[in-house]
Amino acid sequence: VLLAAAVCTKAGKAIVSRQFVEMTRTRIEGLLAAFPKLMNTGKQHTFVETESVRYVYQPMEKLYMVLITTKNSNILEDLETLRLFSRVIPEYCRALEENEISEHCFDLIFAFDEIVALGYRENVNLAQIRTFTEMDSHEEKVFRAVRETQEREAKAEMRRKAKELQQARRDAERQGKKAPGFGGFGSSAVSGGTTATMITETIIETEKPKVAPAPARPSGPSKALKLGAKGKEVDNFVDKLKSEGENIMTSVGKRSTEAAKVLAPPVNMESVHMKIEEKISLTCGRDGGLQNMELHGMIMLHISDEKFARIRLHVENEDKRGVQLQTHPNVDKKLFTAESQIGLKNPEKSFPINSDVGVLKWRLQTTEESFIPLTINCWPSESGNSCDVNIEYELQEESLELNDVIIAIPLPSGVGAPVIGEIDGEYRHDSRRNLLEWCLPVIDAKNKSGSLEFSIAGQPNDFFPVQVSFISKKNYCNIQVTKVTQVDGNSPVRFSTETTFLVEKYEIL
Repeated sequence: VLLAAAVCTKAGKAIVSRQFVEMTRTRIEGLLAAFPKLMNTGKQHTFVETESVRYVYQPMEKLYMVLITTKNSNILEDLETLRLFSRVIPEYCRALEENEISEHCFDLIFAFDEIVALGYRENVNLAQIRTFTEMDSHEEKVFRAVRETQEREAKAEMRRKAKELQQARRDAERQGKKAPGFGGFGSSAVSGGTTATMITETIIETEKPKVAPAPARPSGPSKALKLGAKGKEVDNFVDKLKSEGENIMTSVGKRSTEAAKVLAPPVNMESVHMKIEEKISLTCGRDGGLQNMELHGMIMLHISDEKFARIRLHVENEDKRGVQLQTHPNVDKKLFTAESQIGLKNPEKSFPINSDVGVLKWRLQTTEESFIPLTINCWPSESGNSCDVNIEYELQEESLELNDVIIAIPLPSGVGAPVIGEIDGEYRHDSRRNLLEWCLPVIDAKNKSGSLEFSIAGQPNDFFPVQVSFISKKNYCNIQVTKVTQVDGNSPVRFSTETTFLVEKYEIL
């Protein structure tokens, strides 16, 4: 007898479970929680037994399809049933993931009930299950068609009768007589003519599409349910959460919004604030060699207090890679060349207030391999029908600290999930985009290298281009503002700095 069919995680947490005999919730949860601990990964078979029950299971990416049976159940039949259960799930779920299974849980339960009834396998195939769960009945269609025909005939008969009544009324009015009573209404308290008029008008009115007038509403507050009020309730709930200090993500943004979230501006933003932003665009060959690397940087000045509008920025440039610097046309170029200070050509003029002004920008373009901040070496090698992929990273620029590093490796479609061997950090398999994302929270001088090994069916060309993304609070070209002074009197001014180093494109082709 089949006791239960369940889809559970590798930790034994039930996502969907259907019991075919009387079982308590605690009993089934206990059985599923015990299941992962009983498995021995060294064995090839897909069943495991305890003193009371037998588990027959099939792995599905990060989940298990598990049948719990009695020990005297026929295991060959159980394996056939398991195979059918496993084929049913992709019919309703686009991806074999926990949230997708939860979303279609009732569809799966209905399908499970078609496969097994009272613990015994029904003689059905996949096509029959699909037909039964759709509940598409030919008899129901015939019944509905007949009923619609009868309704149409009744309406046609009603219209004909109404015309006859109208004609009879006109004839009676023309001859100056009272219209005869129809259908036993003539002898009632109401006269025959009036009755005929009422019946005729009622029948004719039913044929016209009516526009219901809006009911008059009481002026007082109404506590009735209102359609369309959900949006306001949700907004109120979100506002409450925000007031309690919760961070609410209104929409899932792209990489730039993630960068903005991680590299939030400093809380103590001074009246003189500087943003130093660099963006890198880099293309490497898979066999080594830098095809092109371009880096753009800029210092943006934001002044929020008018009394600090006439200032000079003291810039320290310790770059030794040959970066090309360019000042804003209104900045005194001679002063910058001689003393590395950024000030306006006319010292009497002020910098704009409450707006971001770009005062200095720089550019570095090179094909020098030693300039690559983070090298990626991806080495796929064929072994039989599958490919063993070794990929490693190394931080060449040890002064940098890279945060939220994601190395995205494309995978061939339709071959399932990769089998991960060794890994530094974590990974995420995106089955919809066919990507393996290797996630590393921090890469710095203490954690400058790491590797990942996995195997999957495919050819070496399937794993390129590898794409890298990261964000950093330290810039690549060592250009910093060390001091800010006022033009009059050279007195120092307090300032704040925000530095970001972002990826525009970082590909290994």
